[in-house]
Amino acid sequence: MGLRTTLVVLLLIFFGCTSSRKIGGTQKSISISQLKFVDEYDFPNGMEFRGTIVGGLSGIDYDADRNIYYLVSDDPSSKGPTRFYTAQINFSELRIDSIRIAGVTALLNVQGEQYPDITKDRAHSADVEAMRYDKSRDEFIWASEGQRVVNSQPAILQDPSIVIMDRSGRFKDSFELPTNMHVRAQEKGPRHNSVFEGVAFDENYDDVYVSVEDAIYEDGPRAGSGPDSTAWVRILKFDRKTKKQTAQYAYKVDPVPYAENPPGSFKINGISDILYVGKYKFLVIERAFSTGRAPSAIRVYLASAANAEDISSVNSLFQNPPQNPVVKTLLMNMDSLNRHIDNIEGVTFGPRFPNGHRSLIFVSDDNFSKNQKTQFLLFEVIP
Repeated sequence: MGLRTTLVVLLLIFFGCTSSRKIGGTQKSISISQLKFVDEYDFPNGMEFRGTIVGGLSGIDYDADRNIYYLVSDDPSSKGPTRFYTAQINFSELRIDSIRIAGVTALLNVQGEQYPDITKDRAHSADVEAMRYDKSRDEFIWASEGQRVVNSQPAILQDPSIVIMDRSGRFKDSFELPTNMHVRAQEKGPRHNSVFEGVAFDENYDDVYVSVEDAIYEDGPRAGSGPDSTAWVRILKFDRKTKKQTAQYAYKVDPVPYAENPPGSFKINGISDILYVGKYKFLVIERAFSTGRAPSAIRVYLASAANAEDISSVNSLFQNPPQNPVVKTLLMNMDSLNRHIDNIEGVTFGPRFPNGHRSLIFVSDDNFSKNQKTQFLLFEVIP
C-alpha cells in the first residue's frame, strides 16, 4: 500500500459493543499460533497537530473502554512538548479505514512543569520510549532512557525513569531503580540511548515489566553481525504497589541480521517493545538496523519467562551466563512481508475482528526524518 497523504475525517464506527473490545486483563492467557498481515496505513511526514509535529511514535496502547489509542512520542520537547497523543483507529476485516489524531497531552515533570527542550537542557529533558495505560487505576506508566553523555564538560548523567502519570499528564510517582540501572560515567550500567524501551502489565495489573533495549556494560558487548554475535539484555519485573523491583530475567537478542555499509559503521539489534499475553509470556519486538540499509529488520518473538531464573543479583551475564533465560520462539519475521518496514517501536492488541480473533497493531518511529515514515501495521492474531 502506498503512502496516504490525507486522513479520513469521517470515522466509521465498526465495532458495536464494548464487551467485544475487552483485551489484556480480561483473560488469563492469549493463544497465538501465528500473525496474519492485514494492512498498512502511513501518516504523511511532518503532519502537524495543535502546534506539534506528529512523529517519533515509540509506544502504542489501546483503551478498550473508550475505544481509543494512546501514542507516546519520543520527541524531547524539540518539536512540541514531551507528549502523548490520543487517536481513533477504525478498520475492517480487510483494511484500516481511517486513523485520526484526536488529542495531545503534555507530560509534566515532578515540579508540574513541561520538560525542557533537549537542545537547551539535555540533563533535565525526557526521552520517553514506552507507555502503557493501567485501566485498573486510570493511570499511565511511561519509561524514559535518560542520558549518558561523557564526552561533554561536565558529563551529562541522567538516570532512566519509570513514571506514573494521570490522564492529564501530571506526574504522580516513580519506581525505584535497581543499582545496575543507574547511569555512570565509567563503563558500568546502561549504555546511552539503549535503556528502557518496553513496558507491560500482567493480566491483573499487579506486576510491571520493563525491557532494556541493549546489553548493559557488565553483561558484555552489544549484538553484532555473524552467527555468534548475540547479546544478553534484561527484562525487569516490578511490584506495582511498592514500585520496587522483584526480579530480573535474561533474554538473548539475535545477531544483527544485515551487515553495515560501510563496514564498521553503526548497527544495532535490541528490544524495542514488549506486550504481555498471559502466563508469564510476552510478545517481544527485536528491532535491528544497519547503516546502508533503509528498512529496519523486525522480528517478533513469543517469549516465556515462566521458568526463567531471577538474575537480579548477577553482576555480569557475560561472566556468568544464565542457566535458565527467557525462552523465545520466532512468531513473525517481517522481512517475509516483502514491503518496506520502518523503525517499529510499539505494539498493542486492539479490538476483535468479526470472526472473534484479536487484532494486533504495530507503530513505527519515523525519527522526524523525511526518509522515514510513521507506519501502522495491522495483523490478525491466529489462535
